[in-house]
Amino acid sequence: MNAPAETTSKPTLSIVIPLCNEEGNVALLLERLRDALQTLGISYEVILVDDGSCDATWSLVSEAAAKDDRLKGLSLSRNFGHQNALFAGLYHSSGEAVVTMDGDMQHPPSLVPKLFEAWREGNKVVETRRIESEDASLIKRMTSRWFYRIFSVLSGLPIAKGTSDFRLVDRQVVDTILQMKDAELFLRGITHWVGFQKTTITYKAERRHAGETKYGLLKMARFALASLFSFSTIPLRLGIWLGLVTSGLAFLELIYILVNYFRGNVTPGWASTLTVISFMFGILFIVVGIIGAYLGSLLETLKNRPRFIVQDQSGFPDLP
Repeated sequence: MNAPAETTSKPTLSIVIPLCNEEGNVALLLERLRDALQTLGISYEVILVDDGSCDATWSLVSEAAAKDDRLKGLSLSRNFGHQNALFAGLYHSSGEAVVTMDGDMQHPPSLVPKLFEAWREGNKVVETRRIESEDASLIKRMTSRWFYRIFSVLSGLPIAKGTSDFRLVDRQVVDTILQMKDAELFLRGITHWVGFQKTTITYKAERRHAGETKYGLLKMARFALASLFSFSTIPLRLGIWLGLVTSGLAFLELIYILVNYFRGNVTPGWASTLTVISFMFGILFIVVGIIGAYLGSLLETLKNRPRFIVQDQSGFPDLP
């Protein structure tokens, strides 16, 4: 970026970007941000959070931050996950409004001025809704659609498909989010849960410029389950309904046996008995597993461990 203009101690806008092995995207990302932000004529800061990269990402970030005091970098001690890296950036931001976005160039920096203008119009939260890029796989599109439908039903928070972590939030909203104690962070859900006046802007997702996606199918599944358990207790109550259903099936089985007994039919019973027992045990283990997931989440909350650990920083004069 070019040499910074004179800035105030607290910028008008903060940009928070988590990075994990994105060395091929850092330079282009900063260039596109510079082009987008210079049109606004405001003071700003860009906070790049290196989430345990094992390539040259942090070297590029610290080098860029040394040349421009509007750029700031945080290097986490290990990979704490995308949501915790975002939380770290929010925690260290100071802008009146904060934009969060990914560093793979699929969240277009050119859209930031439009988010900022929507905030100036009085919206506390400016969400974005993604129109999938051409390189998005069919499986990713389908699982994303199913997840948001299921999440909206179970949690009672209507989140539209295509919602992402590309958004602008007012400082009041940021301070509210930072108070959240959820063991498993799902910032898309939290942003909806806290309320406030909001609007949505649609955009066309660009192709990833370099590198590979960090969310495989298994990781997405774990993230989806953790998000559901964080915002809904319906899976716990599911055990009650499963118990009622299986009890009803067992009662019907009993009627069937009695009817055949009075008709004089001899029923061996081994197959039906084993089927019912196996079915009941399957249901039992599912319910126990669900309870275990909630207990595990409760345990993580009670541990009260930090969401992130900063091992190095660049551009933050108040941090060691």
